[in-house]
Amino acid sequence: MDTTGLKVRITHPFHPHSGREFELICRRRHWGEDRVVYAGEDGRLLTISTALTDVAPVDEFRFVAGSKAAFRTVDLVALCELLDRLGARKGPDDA
Repeated sequence: MDTTGLKVRITHPFHPHSGREFELICRRRHWGEDRVVYAGEDGRLLTISTALTDVAPVDEFRFVAGSKAAFRTVDLVALCELLDRLGARKGPDDA
């Protein structure tokens, strides 16, 4: 995908830069997810999940929820699974 001159808008309503546009440097997988690389206001390269931008197709859940739900069910289930795994690691002396 040629990214020359493309802009990326951060669309997630809770992101501190929501609504702002940045020049898209590239799109690739970082930390196991699809992310875009863009130059911040100070020129530093930053990455953000494509799901939080207008680069990715509109998330169907967010479209239907109309920005009224803070979390998607699939994300809450993933969080519960992570917490279960972390809880299983605790030893008998851990609080």
